[in-house]
Amino acid sequence: GDPKLDLLHKEEFIELKDIFSVKLKRRCSSKHQSGTLLGITLFICLKKEQNKLKDSTIDLINLSEDHCDLWFRQFKNILAGFSNRPKSLKIFLNPQSHKKEATQIYHEKVEPLLKLAGIKTDVTKKIVTEYEGHALSLLKECELQGFDGGHPPVRMWHWKVKRLFTRVQILETRVVCVGGDGFANEVAHALLLRAQKNAGVETDYLLTLVRAQLPLGVIPAGSTNVLAHSLHGVPHVVTATLHIIMGHIQPVDVCTFSTMGKLLRFGFSAMFGFGGRTLALAEKCRWMSPNQRRDFAIIKALAKLKPEDCEISFLPFKSTQDLQERRAQRSPESDYSEQWQMIQGQFLNVSIMAIPCLCSVAPRGLAPNTRLNNGSMALIIVRNTSRPEFIKHLKRYASVRNQFNFPFVETYTVEEVKVQRKNNMSGHNPEEKNEPHEFVLENSFPWNVDGDLMEVTSEVHVRLHPRLISLYGGGAEAMNDS
Repeated sequence: GDPKLDLLHKEEFIELKDIFSVKLKRRCSSKHQSGTLLGITLFICLKKEQNKLKDSTIDLINLSEDHCDLWFRQFKNILAGFSNRPKSLKIFLNPQSHKKEATQIYHEKVEPLLKLAGIKTDVTKKIVTEYEGHALSLLKECELQGFDGGHPPVRMWHWKVKRLFTRVQILETRVVCVGGDGFANEVAHALLLRAQKNAGVETDYLLTLVRAQLPLGVIPAGSTNVLAHSLHGVPHVVTATLHIIMGHIQPVDVCTFSTMGKLLRFGFSAMFGFGGRTLALAEKCRWMSPNQRRDFAIIKALAKLKPEDCEISFLPFKSTQDLQERRAQRSPESDYSEQWQMIQGQFLNVSIMAIPCLCSVAPRGLAPNTRLNNGSMALIIVRNTSRPEFIKHLKRYASVRNQFNFPFVETYTVEEVKVQRKNNMSGHNPEEKNEPHEFVLENSFPWNVDGDLMEVTSEVHVRLHPRLISLYGGGAEAMNDS
């Protein structure tokens, strides 16, 4: 048949779950008079190639006021029945992200779509300009039952928090962050901490944690957007916004990072060795543009490339089904050392990742063999090798070929990892004061956790917690309203 006729035929059918708004369509008239009614317009979410979503419209022409009103109300009722779709959103916006584009991205690309969908919004823009970790402290202070349609908090709020959150007591308000990976991790960390506190869970032993009550939306507006890219398959603002509007929810695995039995933070991915040192160098060059800072840090880290002398213990992955049950049966003092495996040696880089970590330099992901919620972490160890060989390994990430096909690269599927750095002070005298900054960098042990710098001198224990948080995003299994 004629392809044009086929196309017209296909466009006659719209799935109701693809509609996100309906408006009465009128002919344009003066400001004080509504124009002649022409029918109704349906706003729909279309799936394009490469995981991208776009908004589109379909006009249903009918000049009868009664008919249009009946159809309009019927569509409104149908849309109200999709329970996963947010009615109101609390937007945390990081005005310092990347080239300070987050505010512009939100107002130009995100806000118009949210308004079109009839979603109420409350925006907090200045939370990170006061001090690092401000978003976390605000969310920790705020009683999140108010976000989720629960009863207002009984206890008094801190006055700053009260001022910022007085308008948030809206039924079923959900949380969205606009920024990069570090900012998204900070908000996710706060939501998860809040969930443990509300449930009275002790975070010292981290054996059984409760899931975050609220789904989190992540709009990519940073220099790295690994979390959004992994969630949606593409770091695309409109796609991320439409997943939120449509209520596509993905359960996602989360790691906990702890030392000496104390929780340091929640996270999705971490690197130490080359990955950690690169971030530490970049953080010292905040005056540069993001791209310059990244390139400079990579070049300098490669020039000063040196292995870390470490002891890495890990618990191999068994199965997701009984992971939480096995943890619940374990007491903090229980000895299950026979199940652990240990590797010692000189390592140039170590990655521990609960998500595939898609990014511009690694289209298949930094950890392509793991998924968002398969209940395991990827442990990728790069042993000491020559600089040219290490660079060859880094370049392989941009290829579709197997980037781990090197004799010095080892990969494991794990549930838990412990990392202990051996003391390596050779060639450095602590009493020398010539280059204090260089000395601190040489002898620190920087971790890159979701784009945030974490420096820990003692052993770090990383645990995987299956499906601990729900994020708005678009895996195949999430492309429906449950």
